[in-house]
Amino acid sequence: MEQTIDPTLGPVLARTGDERAVLDSFLDFHRAVLLRKVRGLSDADAGRRLVPSATTLAGLVKHLTLVERNWFPTLLAPEPGDVYLTSEEDAVASFTLGDQDTVAGLTEAYERACARSRSIAARFDLDHVVPHPQLGEVSLRWILVHLIEETARHAGHADILRELTDGESGAI
Repeated sequence: MEQTIDPTLGPVLARTGDERAVLDSFLDFHRAVLLRKVRGLSDADAGRRLVPSATTLAGLVKHLTLVERNWFPTLLAPEPGDVYLTSEEDAVASFTLGDQDTVAGLTEAYERACARSRSIAARFDLDHVVPHPQLGEVSLRWILVHLIEETARHAGHADILRELTDGESGAI
């Protein structure tokens, strides 16, 4: 039996689109996959450690919220006081849950960060180049590809953690 691909998925809709449409649709697709992996979970389940590292479903959402803020607003539209976070301590903290962190709060913060990222990125051409504290310079195109890679990788982690949590499986 031949399986068909859901024609309403963003990457499928953009399959003949221009470069920007393809990049944006793949990033939004992986953002949505991550959010689907935490929906319906209790705070306790989303924060439970199931692997030797400190990686949790809720921690992945918290981390990717920081990633969105770090790459789009901080690099492309910095405001006074914005600092690009690069230390190992910052990385560990981005996954670390506090007592105030809830699934609802973390997903809302992630959705807001993604909306802000979309809004900022839309103001620039793919060839727009900005200084980067570690890499010298990066283009918006490079930022989008990097965020697709980072978000997809962590969505894959979330897929495995969700399956370990309650048996729910599936790439989408």
